[in-house]
Amino acid sequence: MTRPTRQRERDGDRRRWNPTGSADEKEEEEDTEAIDPDEVDPDEIIRTGDGELIHEPTGLIIEEEQIDPGPEWRAFNHSERQQKSRVGAPTTQTMHDKGLTTTIDWKDKDAYGRSISSKKRSQMHRLRKWQERIRTKDAGERNLQFALSEIDRMASALGVPRSVREVASVIYRRALSEDLIRGRSIEGVATSALYAACRKEGIPRSLEEIAEVSRVERKEIGRTYRYISQELGLEMKPVDPKRYVPRFCSELDLSKEVQSKAEEIIETTAEKGLLSGKSPTGFAAAAIYAASLLCNEKKTQREVADVAQVTEVTIRNRYQEQIEAMGIHN
Repeated sequence: MTRPTRQRERDGDRRRWNPTGSADEKEEEEDTEAIDPDEVDPDEIIRTGDGELIHEPTGLIIEEEQIDPGPEWRAFNHSERQQKSRVGAPTTQTMHDKGLTTTIDWKDKDAYGRSISSKKRSQMHRLRKWQERIRTKDAGERNLQFALSEIDRMASALGVPRSVREVASVIYRRALSEDLIRGRSIEGVATSALYAACRKEGIPRSLEEIAEVSRVERKEIGRTYRYISQELGLEMKPVDPKRYVPRFCSELDLSKEVQSKAEEIIETTAEKGLLSGKSPTGFAAAAIYAASLLCNEKKTQREVADVAQVTEVTIRNRYQEQIEAMGIHN
């Protein structure tokens, strides 16, 4: 199938749109060129490089796509892309100014990597200091800057992906804009936003793990989390205990067989209603303990409890419930 010429595309444009033509000309065009797109043979339709669908025999444009927002240049490797790009880094919610302001590197080196003189170092130090001062114009921005840096620090300690940091930053910004911070600590709301983001993105991190990297007590995190999730209307689904199984099994150095058995135990007992009102981490830990016994890869309750950050009593109670529901006898 041949590609239509530019002249044909231009003719198609004229036939499709002629605002300055006379009424007779328009009627003539409608009579001679009216084509129902549903009756056109699909083999006669081609798509141009501009994203337009054209009826090849007549050159009529049937469908136009939106304007491509991408660059007008093409690059085939990283170096070409870097040379031709005329923009900076993409905007991000994890910085209070969304990454749009200028930053001054902390290294005292020039563009060629050579050390600069003491006079220049002093000048750069003053520039950095004033740059940091003018990046935050009021108390609200200083609040946001501190909170987002705390979210970034805790997210790094937890090893969660970049998407979680972005979602946590958006949640904190919403809480700040709706004045939910008043009367609460910045660290508490920031930690709660991170916990909410982990749950929203399906990243298994328990409240105990979040509290370990935070400067706020677990009770305050839970209380603040419930408050902001209710006020912001965050729809949180219950955490699936199976999400914790791969990580816990990996830390306990257990095989895939144990992991599959633990997931099977969780699925079977959850269907019987045993999960309702139970901690997902404790439920997952008990299933792993039971699976390790069944697969002859025994781990002590203390080892499993340390990894899951629950008590041995919790594991014993959940374990007894699970094996009774499964019809397994000690």
